[in-house]
Amino acid sequence: MTRRRFPQSVYGTGQEPDARFSLANERTFLAWNRTALALIAGGVALEALGLDLQSGLRLAASLVLIVAGLLLPVLAWQEWGRTERALRAGSPLPGSTTSIALAVVIVGVGALVLLGVILR
Repeated sequence: MTRRRFPQSVYGTGQEPDARFSLANERTFLAWNRTALALIAGGVALEALGLDLQSGLRLAASLVLIVAGLLLPVLAWQEWGRTERALRAGSPLPGSTTSIALAVVIVGVGALVLLGVILR
């Protein structure tokens, strides 16, 4: 008897790929989740430590980090599914929109912190 696996939209597609590739895809998903936890912790720390930055910009940077940490697992889940479906279909792997989104967040937070230092 074949066991149904979640999500069916991924596992109901194509052939079972080499387990090493699926496990690597899962490790990438877990790494994105660790990054999300770090973003949330960084946002909390930035505000809780009350660093000598312009307070409005410090709060904005904190909120951007926390919101990014909340959204990142959703993006990572979607990317995991796209990659797993491509592996199962023997198709080229999709690009990483999650990496681009994270880079934009980091640049934005860096700019807010820089302005917070300059304007204090």
